[in-house]
Amino acid sequence: MQRFLVTGGAGFIGSNYIRHLLQKYHDISIINFDKLTYAGNLDNLRDVENNPRHRFVQGDICDAMLVDQYMAGIDAVVNFAAESHVDRSIGAPDAFIRTDVFGAFLLLEAARWHRVKKFIQISTDEVYGSIEQGAFRETAALMPSSPYSASKAGADRLAYSYFVTYGLPVIITRGSNNFGPYQYPEKLIPLFVTNALEDKPLPIYGDGKNVRDWIYVEDHCDAIDFLLAHGKDGEVYNIGGGNEHNNLEITEMILAALNKPKNLMTFVNDRLGHDRRYSLDTSKLAALGWKPKHDFKTALEFTIGWYAQNRWWWEKLKSGEYLEFYKKNYKMAL
Repeated sequence: MQRFLVTGGAGFIGSNYIRHLLQKYHDISIINFDKLTYAGNLDNLRDVENNPRHRFVQGDICDAMLVDQYMAGIDAVVNFAAESHVDRSIGAPDAFIRTDVFGAFLLLEAARWHRVKKFIQISTDEVYGSIEQGAFRETAALMPSSPYSASKAGADRLAYSYFVTYGLPVIITRGSNNFGPYQYPEKLIPLFVTNALEDKPLPIYGDGKNVRDWIYVEDHCDAIDFLLAHGKDGEVYNIGGGNEHNNLEITEMILAALNKPKNLMTFVNDRLGHDRRYSLDTSKLAALGWKPKHDFKTALEFTIGWYAQNRWWWEKLKSGEYLEFYKKNYKMAL
C-alpha cells in the first residue's frame, strides 16, 4: 500500500484532493498534516474522518522534528500547506515567508533524507505576475507582485533546486484560480456567494475588470493525480481550466444564479499591486493527455448551490476574526 503525506490537507484544495484519492484508490493510505490555522478546517473532511486509510495529524511544517517523524516511510508528498491569501500577505508578509518558503524547505529536506519517491510542490500561476496578452508558458520569467506570490515563487524554485542538486524526484505545478466546495469565504467566489445569500455587499476591487482563469477544484485534483503517474521529474506544469473571466462577469453570474439584485455590487479601492490578468498556456500538460472534465458554468452553478445548501459550514466562519479582517480592509460592515 502506497503511503501519502498531504500537507495542508484540511484546507480547501488539500481536503478535496484527499477525498479524490480515497474515492479513486483503495491501495493507498494518507497522513493529513495540517496546522489548522484559520483556513484549515476539519469540517472539510467530516465525511472521511472515520476512513481507516486517512489519518489526521495536527502539525506545523515549520516544526522540523515533527515533519521528520511523519515523513518516515512515506512514498509521495503533496505539499498544499501555505499561507495563501494575497490581502493578508500585504498586511503581514512574515507569516508567508515562514510557512511558504521555510516550511517547504523543511519538507524537502526531510523528503530527501527519507528517500521519498515523489514530491509534488503546489505552486500558483501568480508567480508569473500579470500579462496583458497571450499566456504564460512554464519557461516564462517569474515576476511575482505580492509577498504571497513571491513566497510561492521562492518555494517553487527551492523545490527545483532539490531536484537538480540532490536528485529528489520533484514535480512543480502552477495552478490557476480554483473554485468549488469548502473554499474559505475570503476568496472571491465563496465570499460573493455567501454575502449574496445574506443580502450583504459584494466588495469589488477597482473597476472589477481583473481577469483570472478559473478551474474547478476537482479538475485540479485530478490533474495533480495525473502528474504523479505521468509527469516528468524536475518539470513544471501549468494547470488551468481555460475559463478566463473578469471579476465583474463572475459577480454577475453569482447574482443571476441566486436571483439577487445588482445593487449588491459595491466597488471599493483597488488592492495594492493588484495583477490585471493571469493566463496560462497548458499545452504541456495537454500533450501528456490530460484535460479538464468539468464545464465551467455547470461547476459554478453546482458550487453556488453547495454554499446555499451548506450554511452550517460557512456561517460560523464568517464571524470573529474573519469579520474584523474584512471590516478593516473593505472599510464597510459586511
